[in-house]
Amino acid sequence: MDSLQDDAARVEALTGLSRFRREFYECLTLRGDALFELTDAVLCADGPVVSLPELTLEAVHRRGHGAMYDALAQGRINVSRLRVALAGLKLPRGADRQLSIALDVTPWPRPDAECSPERLHCHRPCRCDGVRQTIPGWPYQMAAVLGGGRSSWTGPLDVVRLGPGDDPTEVTATQIRELHARLERAGQWQPGDPPILFVMDSGYDLVRLTWLLREEPVRLLGRIRADRVMYAPAGKRRGTNPGRPPRHGAEFRLAGPATHPAPVQESTGTHDRFGEVLARCWSRMHPKPDRRGSWANHEGQLPLVEGTLVNLAVEHLPGNRDPKPLWLWHSDPDATAHDVDRLWRIFLRRFDIEHTFRFFKQTLGLTRPRLRNPEQADRWVWLILAAYAQLRLTRPLAEDLRRPWEKPLTPDQLTPGRVRRGYPRIRRTLGTPASTPKATRPGPGRPRGRTSTPAPRHPVGKKQHKVDRLRRVGAKEEA
Repeated sequence: MDSLQDDAARVEALTGLSRFRREFYECLTLRGDALFELTDAVLCADGPVVSLPELTLEAVHRRGHGAMYDALAQGRINVSRLRVALAGLKLPRGADRQLSIALDVTPWPRPDAECSPERLHCHRPCRCDGVRQTIPGWPYQMAAVLGGGRSSWTGPLDVVRLGPGDDPTEVTATQIRELHARLERAGQWQPGDPPILFVMDSGYDLVRLTWLLREEPVRLLGRIRADRVMYAPAGKRRGTNPGRPPRHGAEFRLAGPATHPAPVQESTGTHDRFGEVLARCWSRMHPKPDRRGSWANHEGQLPLVEGTLVNLAVEHLPGNRDPKPLWLWHSDPDATAHDVDRLWRIFLRRFDIEHTFRFFKQTLGLTRPRLRNPEQADRWVWLILAAYAQLRLTRPLAEDLRRPWEKPLTPDQLTPGRVRRGYPRIRRTLGTPASTPKATRPGPGRPRGRTSTPAPRHPVGKKQHKVDRLRRVGAKEEA
């Protein structure tokens, strides 16, 4: 009976993988054969991807390196259809069947690419001296579904490149809305299900995001600075004289324990990495808004956005480091409606996306190509996401092809790297929807005796803001 069930599960997994490969191939609307075989070469390469021309030497890539460069330069991907295909895959869920999605930004460093437009100063702390904190490059914001337990697997669903003129908060809100709509159309979420939880680290304006997404059935959980000041709900006006009622209640300084009232909930537990853990939460706390940053262009009176504050105190950190205060913001203002112990454990699961970023960059070669245009980089990023989705579908079919010095792993413990080792065998079983390349002759190449003009140089940062400021200054001088 067990063998029959295993055979049925294997057939189902092969069918799902073959269906996704066909759907992915149909998303490649121009230079599709070359782009599809390039993705297969990424998955079938023996070792980390270190060079694009080296990928063209793989047996699954039946075209020359010129076709590969032409596909990245001139190819087209139906990104909307690919997003729908990724949303329709089986997604990891927690014990309560709630979807938890991590949002984070990873940079594609391009410090010396002066001819590449739309570069920004991306956050990337240097470990050598800790002084240099940014590097010119292309920032990509990725959304990935988190699993219920400790794992190096996530489910990437979407990626967006942040441009020089983009408001990160507005882009994040739009990405969350569109992603939720796709998950609802795919049947992953239905009315009556728990709201989808989006988990973020510091760097996001969580209060502004809570306001922008107030009409959406989603919840936000993220880390905030430990020096912020919050306020309790306002009470009644003191005294008998008439006047405007107060907007803010008692002050709540995160760094001042003397200002903390009794918590609404308190939970204690033990973690294998942090020792004793104490979690406390306070409901209906809000910051005092001011017209700066993302609120500068807000029309009308600034709103009071309430949420739940969660404080996490641990006994120790890995590496015998001193624990620092950790404060979380949850967009649900009712602290009694959720389990505080579950919230901080979900926030710890957010760091699983860091394993995905490392695998993308160190193994699949996410940032290896030296592409000039950001549109070419976008095509390569979506190819990597499609390749990783195939590894997720291959996981039930893979065997533990371990090195002699590696420990054996059970099927549910296989890492993405070990699943990738067995992908070439499974790929031979599936075949490929790409057509056979036609015989052709090499192109004429660059005409002799001609030189091209130097490529334009592009500064790093938000150039258009500087231009607008100069125009305003010029207009004032003319007036």
